[in-house]
Amino acid sequence: MNIEELFFLALMPVLKTLLIAVVGLYLALDHVSILTAEGRHHLNNLVFYVFFPSLCASGLISSSTATGLFSLWFVPVSILITFLVGSALGWILVKITRTPQHLHGLVIGCCAGGNMGNLPVIIIPAICAEKNNPFGDSSTCSINGMGYVSLSMGIGAIGIWSYVYNIIRAYGKRDDGDVSAYSKLRENSHSETSRRALDSTTQTLLPSSNSKGAEVSAELIYQGSIDETKVSVPTIIEKKVKSLVEYIDLSVLFRPPTVATVIGIIIASISPIQNFMVGSGAPLRFVESSVVLLGEAAIPSMTIIMGANLLRGFKRSGVGIWLLFGIIVVRFVILPIIGVAVITVAKDLGMVGTDPLYHFVLLLQYAVPPAMAIGTITQLFEIGESECSVIMFWNYAVAAVALTLWSTYFMYILS
Repeated sequence: MNIEELFFLALMPVLKTLLIAVVGLYLALDHVSILTAEGRHHLNNLVFYVFFPSLCASGLISSSTATGLFSLWFVPVSILITFLVGSALGWILVKITRTPQHLHGLVIGCCAGGNMGNLPVIIIPAICAEKNNPFGDSSTCSINGMGYVSLSMGIGAIGIWSYVYNIIRAYGKRDDGDVSAYSKLRENSHSETSRRALDSTTQTLLPSSNSKGAEVSAELIYQGSIDETKVSVPTIIEKKVKSLVEYIDLSVLFRPPTVATVIGIIIASISPIQNFMVGSGAPLRFVESSVVLLGEAAIPSMTIIMGANLLRGFKRSGVGIWLLFGIIVVRFVILPIIGVAVITVAKDLGMVGTDPLYHFVLLLQYAVPPAMAIGTITQLFEIGESECSVIMFWNYAVAAVALTLWSTYFMYILS
C-alpha cells in the first residue's frame, strides 16, 4: 500500500471518533440540553461501573483463545515506559513554564497517562474492517487486535487510577485541599521557633555567675544536639515515608475497570475456567455473551461523553499557551519518537514477536492524547477542572491530525 492509501485508511477511524464526539458536543449544548451535567454524570457512572469493565473483561477473555496472553508480557512494560518518560517530561514542563503548584499533578498526569481506551478500541476494529488493511484477514485482525487493545486498556486503567489519581490528589492536597492544615502546621512551627529564639536571647542577656560553667553547659548542649541529629536521621526518613504513604490511596486499585481486568486475566489464564465459560459448547457461555453485549455499549458512550466534556474546553481558555504547546509537543512529538525507538529495539531483540498488528498497537500507546479519565479525576477532587477541559479540548483537536499522521507512519514502517 502506498502512503496515500495508508493515510486515508488511518483517517477513517479518526473521522468516526470525531463524528460521534460531535454528536456528544451537540447534545451538551445549552439550547439542546439533553446531555446536561447531571445526564453526563449518570452516563459516566454507567460507563465506569458497567460498560467499560465489561469491555476490558470481554476483550481479554475473547482474545486469549486466539493469542497467548502471557506472550503479551511486553504490553505492561511498554505502558510503564510511557508513564515514566511522560512523567519526567511533564515534570520538566511544569518547571520551565512555572505552572501553579496545584496544577503540577494535572500536567504530569496529562503527559504520562494516554488514552489507551476508547480511541484504540475504535481505531483498531475500523482499520481491520477495511479490505485493504495491512494486517491480513479482517476477522482474525479484529479478534487479535481487540485482545491487544483490551490488555493495553486494562493495564492503562490501572496506571491512571493508581498513579495519576494519586499524583493529582497529592499535589492538590499540598496546595489546595489541606491548606488550613498546612497553614496551622506552619503557624505552630513558626510559633515554636519564635519561642525558642526568645528563650535563647533571654538566656544570653541574663548575667552569668559562672562563665566557665556556662561554657561547659554550652558544650554539652552542642554535643547533645549533634547526637540528636545523628539519631534523628532514620526517624526523619521514616516520617517522610509514612507521609508519602498517607497520600497514596490504595483503594483506587479496586476500581471496577481494574477488578474487571484482573478477572479477565484470571479467566484467560486458567484453561478449566475458560472452557467452562468461553466457546459454543461452554455451559456458561451466556455469561460471556452478556458481558460482550454490555461492553459493546462502552465505545459510543465514552466517545459521546468525551465530546460533551470537550464543550467546556471550547468555552474557556484559562491555560497558558506555552503550557498547552508543551503538553501537545510531549504527547504528539516526543513520546511517539521514543515509542518508535523502543519498539524497534524490542523487535530487534525478539521481545515482541513478529505480528505487525501487535507492533502497531504498542506504537499507538505512545501517540494517543491524554486519557479522558483524568477529567473525571479532576472533577472528583475539584482541582483544575476548567484547566483540564481546555487541555483536553486542544489535545483532542490536534489528535485529529497528529494521530492520523502517526498511524499512517506506523503502518508504513510495519507493512
